[in-house]
Amino acid sequence: MNTGSKSLSLGSIFGPSVEGEAVISTEGFSPRYDLNRWTGEITKPGHKLEGLTITDKILFFPTAKGGVAAGWAFYDILHKGIAPKALVFGKTNPVMVQGAVFAEMTIAAGLSDLPENLFKTGDTVRIDAERKVIELLR
Repeated sequence: MNTGSKSLSLGSIFGPSVEGEAVISTEGFSPRYDLNRWTGEITKPGHKLEGLTITDKILFFPTAKGGVAAGWAFYDILHKGIAPKALVFGKTNPVMVQGAVFAEMTIAAGLSDLPENLFKTGDTVRIDAERKVIELLR
């Protein structure tokens, strides 16, 4: 059931349209330093999502953290079967984009509003890549 009222516009996107459970963070993300790349769990002590598993989720972060290691980290977690469905950043960097493209993972950036103003962790959302929109489904 589409609520029809809550959606975000995207500045840019790569990858297919996806639907899944949203995970909203107000803290940045590094796949190298914040993530256990064997379990898919965020394990950085003190991270606001510590203990949460990213597998098959649509992740929302205000910023990307980290450098060149992010590029291979996405490919690594994809082949271990623990990758998220999509990454959505307020601001990202070329390394994150390159890594997501290499891993054939949907990645988006440039949001019309803060995700936490519209969605909460556990909501089901759809990223419509063609329309560059993220919609709340339920």
